[in-house]
Amino acid sequence: MNDMPVTVVKEMGEHTGDERRRRSKMEQRRQVGGCDLSPGPSIWSELSSVPMKQVIKSATSSSSITNNKKKSVVVLGAPKVSAIVLEALLKAQSQSNSLFEVSGIVTQPPSKRDRGKVLMPTPLAQFAIENGFDSHLIFTPQRAGDDDFLSQFKALQPDLCVTAAYGNILPNKFLQLPSLGTVNIHPSLLPLYRGAAPVQRALQDGVKETGVSLAFTVRALDAGPVIATETVQVDDQIMAPDLLDLLFYKGSELLIGELSSIFDGSARVKAYPQDDSKATLAPKISQEESWLLFDQEALVRAFSGWPGTRAKVLVVEKNGQQKTLEIKIITTRVSSHGSVQSNEANDISFAEGALAFPCGRGSILEVLEVQLPGKKVVSAAAFWNGLQGKKIKTL
Repeated sequence: MNDMPVTVVKEMGEHTGDERRRRSKMEQRRQVGGCDLSPGPSIWSELSSVPMKQVIKSATSSSSITNNKKKSVVVLGAPKVSAIVLEALLKAQSQSNSLFEVSGIVTQPPSKRDRGKVLMPTPLAQFAIENGFDSHLIFTPQRAGDDDFLSQFKALQPDLCVTAAYGNILPNKFLQLPSLGTVNIHPSLLPLYRGAAPVQRALQDGVKETGVSLAFTVRALDAGPVIATETVQVDDQIMAPDLLDLLFYKGSELLIGELSSIFDGSARVKAYPQDDSKATLAPKISQEESWLLFDQEALVRAFSGWPGTRAKVLVVEKNGQQKTLEIKIITTRVSSHGSVQSNEANDISFAEGALAFPCGRGSILEVLEVQLPGKKVVSAAAFWNGLQGKKIKTL
């Protein structure tokens, strides 16, 4: 990884003749200012709160911008939510009167998956490649401050960088390169939940509303001036991955809607500083945090996806012998009614397709899916049937 940039396709193997021909055609399009990067099956179609023509229009025309040269935008990200942002930009870029073009992508290096057998690009890089993005314009530095990477990044002459769950610290020598700065889509209402896990921490805290912020990036953690925000009500059943997707869809709308103001400089004027006295932190989640206490239903929704939520239950054999069993809680719902009956306070029962775990304040955590170590996810009914009459209790 000493030569930068390391393109994803090179990491995956040599180029084919078809790939070379596709790159040649794409270079021709770029030279004439065109764009034929129309996405495949669209994740953009899930955006519904703002009419797309209205959102895209603000990113494709501005009476205050007279320079006909398109702005160079570079996207930084890695996970699936980053692809949501990239698709929004490619969609807006494809308009005939677009003010910009996506000139590069910066993402994490390919990593080994499938138990270390396969080297795979990040979801952002994979999406870009599948939708025709030039693989030579996908950069995978170990660190955004690497000199070899920065020299080639500078050659792109970036006007604006957009970060969406990139995951690496951006040093000053990187932040100084884009002429219009770097903006970040952050899934919280800043200054609340600054840090690596804002969605998970918000759900863990049981918030009723959260949101997404579009802010300029500074060296301090998520502390830059805020350009725009949107508030989202939090459903009491939503899981962290679903809420994260929703917030990045909303964040993509904010970004597309504000691009013209970023390009003409008015976003710098209207952006407001954060009140640091009201800031809260959202530190990265550790595996050790995933153990469930049965009055912490919010933890299941917060840690859904990774790291998941684990619990230990007591299995009582018919002859009275006991053993401890570790299970992973996959899907839950909360019930406050007392329709589930049990013989003892810590008995786990089964009713209406759910395992009923007694919780604090008289509530019941209904578990719909579980997973045993090394096994596939099964329904609560399948798990209950597998007990063959054994009792289970909370610990």
